[in-house]
Amino acid sequence: MTEPARILVVGGGYVGMYTALRLQRQLRAELRSGAAEIVVVTPEPYMTYQPFLPEAAAGSISPRHVVVPLRRVLDRCRILIGEVLSVDHAKRTATLSTLATDEEGTGPVELAYDELVLAPGSVSRTLPVPGLAEHGIGFKTVEEAIGLRNHVIEQMDIASSTRDPAIRDAALTFVFVGGGYAGVEALAELEDMARYTARYYHNIKPGDLRWVLVEASDRILPEVGETMGRYAVRELRGRNVDVRLGTRLDSCEDRTAVLSDGTRLPTRTVVWTAGVRPAPLLAATGLPLNERGRIRCTARLSVEGVDHAWAAGDAAAVPDVTSGEPGRECAPNAQHAVRQARVLADNIVASLRGQPLKEYAHAYAGSVASLGLHKGVAHVYGRKLKGYPAWLMHRAYHLSRVPTFNRKARVLAEWTLSGLFKREIVSLGSLEHPRAEFELAASPPPGDDDEPSS
Repeated sequence: MTEPARILVVGGGYVGMYTALRLQRQLRAELRSGAAEIVVVTPEPYMTYQPFLPEAAAGSISPRHVVVPLRRVLDRCRILIGEVLSVDHAKRTATLSTLATDEEGTGPVELAYDELVLAPGSVSRTLPVPGLAEHGIGFKTVEEAIGLRNHVIEQMDIASSTRDPAIRDAALTFVFVGGGYAGVEALAELEDMARYTARYYHNIKPGDLRWVLVEASDRILPEVGETMGRYAVRELRGRNVDVRLGTRLDSCEDRTAVLSDGTRLPTRTVVWTAGVRPAPLLAATGLPLNERGRIRCTARLSVEGVDHAWAAGDAAAVPDVTSGEPGRECAPNAQHAVRQARVLADNIVASLRGQPLKEYAHAYAGSVASLGLHKGVAHVYGRKLKGYPAWLMHRAYHLSRVPTFNRKARVLAEWTLSGLFKREIVSLGSLEHPRAEFELAASPPPGDDDEPSS
């Protein structure tokens, strides 16, 4: 018997999940006969639909409906929860650590493969800002989104109960750094949620909360165009959000955000959403990278100058053949990632079967962004929308893109129920430390000795 052709998919995000999903459909006969095997290595057993993170933070969507369980969707694939540390493509091997290798203490293991799909995604791009590592909050995972929601409500609890004006002001000041999708949508949704929540506090009014958006460039939401970006700024400022354009965060030490324009903001909340960078794994693959650290790819989504290696999404520099501009690359966003995954999977199947490959070509359709409940901006196929129509388009588009009918139905049901009933304003911060109460109960009271008294 010959060994099955093993396709190793590194990453379980947009590209990783959609590629593996299409592969298991296209290679159904080969998987059944044992002629092919698909292995997915991912740090988490689920794919996070990141456009829904702001609504999860605001409580409009349950956290479990923002993620897609990989074992259920990829039921014909082998799922390994772990991390690829390096790749030796010349030998067709990947070195990885899993939960099992950590428990066994045996160190990383090598996994052989025939075809390699690199889709590790991206990580937050941080800068050497003093105090950022100690006090900053990210917004890239569902855990961070729910943690931020709990944190915001907790700050309102602190402000409501303290008698120190300085502590109250710092607790009610929320600084978001980064004017892209993540920063603007997260701030807008949480500001909406906090304004609603304030009605249940006897001594906090919506005007007491201070929201600050810090953006280094001269515009926000560049994906929706300059006109809609200016409208978004006016909309946010109309809600008393302090939008600082052309401004950077210089420091956030000692619970004080210091901006490049000299402003000092005592705050207990600094949310960092100032861009992303390719996953560090790419530097350990030995594959060709561009100046931004992304893998150089052809329009067929194969790695440039390398056989049996493929990449797409945030990790890949894919030529944009629809632009007509030499050297222009596809933007690293979800719109391209989902479509690239489909072409990537088809090309792998074609390569295994000796068939011709096709190029990835998709003209950018436009962008939609939410600015809170019933508010949004959109620039789609040359048409500009704002307010309620844009918000409705935002929801309709992402509902159509979230994977599986199960998730679509659950998200739609939650949206329907949230329109009929009041918002939930509960902070479940204790979920982040589930053993804290038991550890306290199991600890001996102060002054107790281990030995019983005589």
